[in-house]
Amino acid sequence: MKSDIEIAQSANIQPVVNMAKQLNIPEDELELYGKYKAKLPLKLIDEEKIKKAKLILVTAITPTPAGEGKTTTSIGLTMALNKIGKKTTVVLREPSLGPVFGIKGGAAGGGHSQVIPMEDINLHFTGDLSAVEKAHNLLAALIDNNLQLKKGNLGIDPRTVEWKRVMDMNERALRDIVIGLGGTKEGVPRETGFYITAASEVMATLCMSKDLNDLKTRLGNIFVGYTYDDKPIFARDLKAEGAMTVLLKDAIKPNLVQTLEGNPAIIHGGPFANIAQGTNTIIATKMGLSLSDYVVTEAGFASDLGAEKFFNIKSQLGGLNPNACVIVATIRALKYHGGAKLADLQNEDLAALEKGFENMDKHIENMSYFGFKPVVGINKFSSDTDAEVALLKKHCEKHGVTVALNDSWAKGGDGAIELAETVVKAVSECDNCFKPLYELDWSLEDKINTIATKMYGAKDVEYSVKAKKKLQKITELGFGNLAVCIAKTQKSLSDVASKKGRPTGFTVKIRDIELSSGAGFIVPIAGSIMRMPGLPGKPSAEIIDIDENGNITGLF
Repeated sequence: MKSDIEIAQSANIQPVVNMAKQLNIPEDELELYGKYKAKLPLKLIDEEKIKKAKLILVTAITPTPAGEGKTTTSIGLTMALNKIGKKTTVVLREPSLGPVFGIKGGAAGGGHSQVIPMEDINLHFTGDLSAVEKAHNLLAALIDNNLQLKKGNLGIDPRTVEWKRVMDMNERALRDIVIGLGGTKEGVPRETGFYITAASEVMATLCMSKDLNDLKTRLGNIFVGYTYDDKPIFARDLKAEGAMTVLLKDAIKPNLVQTLEGNPAIIHGGPFANIAQGTNTIIATKMGLSLSDYVVTEAGFASDLGAEKFFNIKSQLGGLNPNACVIVATIRALKYHGGAKLADLQNEDLAALEKGFENMDKHIENMSYFGFKPVVGINKFSSDTDAEVALLKKHCEKHGVTVALNDSWAKGGDGAIELAETVVKAVSECDNCFKPLYELDWSLEDKINTIATKMYGAKDVEYSVKAKKKLQKITELGFGNLAVCIAKTQKSLSDVASKKGRPTGFTVKIRDIELSSGAGFIVPIAGSIMRMPGLPGKPSAEIIDIDENGNITGLF
């Protein structure tokens, strides 16, 4: 059996100008990055066409460590929709090098349901993440430079500065560091650290911006800290937003590539869903809706994270109107939540499977809060038995939930025809059913409590003294009407990674609150979640290699 990268490398890849033709984009509008990648100008966004197009979100049940195939499903569904005559574009996030070289692998799909050129997309692509990293770290440099100045010093209290540096790699040793050592000429000593680039506020801000001017304004609105006399300082006070925007002038433009079957794919922005909003840019989604009749997109991890943020943050603030929702379920993840061990997921286990249904049922319930009757897409694995698939279908049908098998990993678009036809029907029944979970004028605590109790199934929420004080400060600064983006483990519906299935009676513990005023939301930090991941015991980097002819192996 061929590996993902072998399948991608053997594909008949078309020039990207052919993708542009499918979308009726003149060739001279493309900004080419070689033969197979291009950036799209923002002027192609058409708000009137957006109103007529249909938006489909792909989310999932709580995943196993390897993920359950939302990207694979999104790509397969897109290829299948095109096969049945629906002009469809898939719009995805860009991969981060952290997972690529860590444990999860890349984010270009898998098997016969991928976007290509796979190696480019999973590695440096068009340099967007690098630009985000540079813009973020420029602000960090300007902050520390101002602390050092005698003339022009804003009087920032370094103890209040929470702006860390970022890098696109899993590097736990940089989570907490001390800088400015070496004498008075080397800066002001203070504690700081690193986040991964995908969790940076600049990434989040880029993904929430509607155009270049809006991006610059939002970057200027980034909160830096307080002066010694308690005056708030923003990036605009450091005159940082202009230079930061210059670094992002190309990164703001969506990237056009293709699926294995030659359908257009737009890939742009890459925030994680457990520590950021977990969806591609508003610009990319609107670009897809401007150029196609259907757009398929995904939101990271499960419904309690990516989907919740897609609806409450991206759709509510971006003026989007989703028309359908697919929940990706796998036999292996359901058995995992039913008590089966990771090492035993290949074995048939009907008892564990049935016990795991409670996790899926909660995610179905979650989508009903937003007005959707979701379609359960069974992402098929070779280890799934007929008896297991039949039991899962029977459970869904018994509870009135639409279910369809997706075998696009093995069969490409042909393997997702059933899912595509089911989704088209769901779209036709949901012209205007989307409703957010909360209103922006609610108090911050009410928003947090609503997410925790409804999405996670928590009994209540407990705040540390530090978090309480920060909520009060944020409200006093005039940011009480911001959206909420909770950072929480992806491994459980709760904030404790070890709690599988459908936990109940638990308390979500908010240990800290971060203000992302540029992006337009606050980030409550729940449980022990980290914004700089570490590498696993056996990182994927150990098997990634390149030969003397430049052929890459080991990516997945």
